Amino acid sequence: MRRIIGTAFTLLFASVIIAQSRTLVPAAPAKAGFSAERLQRIDRLVKSYIDSNWISGAIAIVARDGNIVYHKGIGIDDAVKNNTLQKDAIFRIASQTKAITSVGIMMLYEDGRLLLDEPVSKYISGFRKPQVLDKFNAADTSYTTVPAKREITIRDLLTHTSGIGYAQIGSQQMNAIYYKHGVVGGIGLMGGSRLADNINRLASLPLVHQPGEKYTYGLNTDVLGYVIEVISGMSLDDYFRKKIFEPLGMKDTYFYLPKDKQARLAMLHSEDANKKVINAPEKMYLNGVFIRDYPALADGSFYSGGGGLVSTAYDYAVFMQMLLNGGDYNGKRLLSPNTLHLMTINQIGDINMGRAAKFGLGFQVVTEADEARSNSPLGTFSWGGMFASSYWIDPRNKIVAQFVLQQYPMSHGDIAEKFKVAVYQALEK
Repeated sequence: MRRIIGTAFTLLFASVIIAQSRTLVPAAPAKAGFSAERLQRIDRLVKSYIDSNWISGAIAIVARDGNIVYHKGIGIDDAVKNNTLQKDAIFRIASQTKAITSVGIMMLYEDGRLLLDEPVSKYISGFRKPQVLDKFNAADTSYTTVPAKREITIRDLLTHTSGIGYAQIGSQQMNAIYYKHGVVGGIGLMGGSRLADNINRLASLPLVHQPGEKYTYGLNTDVLGYVIEVISGMSLDDYFRKKIFEPLGMKDTYFYLPKDKQARLAMLHSEDANKKVINAPEKMYLNGVFIRDYPALADGSFYSGGGGLVSTAYDYAVFMQMLLNGGDYNGKRLLSPNTLHLMTINQIGDINMGRAAKFGLGFQVVTEADEARSNSPLGTFSWGGMFASSYWIDPRNKIVAQFVLQQYPMSHGDIAEKFKVAVYQALEK
């Protein structure tokens, strides 16, 4: 069965890389096999949630084989000022940053600078001889540990099987341990904090479980961001800009926005006691202070590879189209098709990640077992962000799609899956 599934993924990806590399251009839906009339159901879906006061607005973009068939901002950006939401609004992509960091790591892999099964301690010495949490005392946050059976590898970080947890939004135990030792989630911070300091503190703390034995969504990709800094000798900000954003023409993607673009930062929303949408307060509390408008901080210095970037729907769609093209966009090749294939197949084997889908190197991937439960075909890879944004890349139908909200918490997150249904119901051939 594994051989059959592997062959299916290979054939799917081969069909993508044999096709001509596409750049994004606006096109009539019919040209790309979509019904313009049925795509209007996306508008009605979003407006129904706005009318219910569940969301303020949303941005969506859908492209097939490089043809943009839908790109709109619907609703308002600011529930107080009543500003119209523009489709080029800059939004906090949060964990959508992880895909970009994963690509950055795999570029170093292709350049011969690292191997996937090398120990992370080769680059960050604090991760030598890791310990695993054994007993935890909630009363005083003390704990005992046992030695890890082996060290964490680069592959463990890419697949979230290292045993590293998440600060601020993780388990109660790890939230407490990380908070006590000054480890943060990496976004919404005041100026002055730095990635290196955070990762070096993290390296001394226990793992949730033995490396490679379970899937635990955590600060793995922040660690990978620091690995990029150590190997490249560049800040993560400079590495992304020079190696990824400039080659792809991603002109609106940053860790911290330049002054002339700060007015385009979308408002972050929250919910009241009745789960109705409101503007988020300027300071939120999430196991520490969270600054709502952190992307506009003049002194921002923390480059979170796991969640720190802002972007636009179009910019991120360019990045997704590069992945769909097999690593190339507009004549600029970032990765080889073979490496993209490696990133988008099951890398965690039989490990359960709490859903039928599996995980590759930086992405959730739809397997044969998941296809029957999902609206996404076999081989589709995807992820999303904390503020209710989501994306997917479908090699079989050559589709990239993204749905953008800026809201936390989000009680009506089912709209993202309904958006996906709305996209595929409009696909006619």
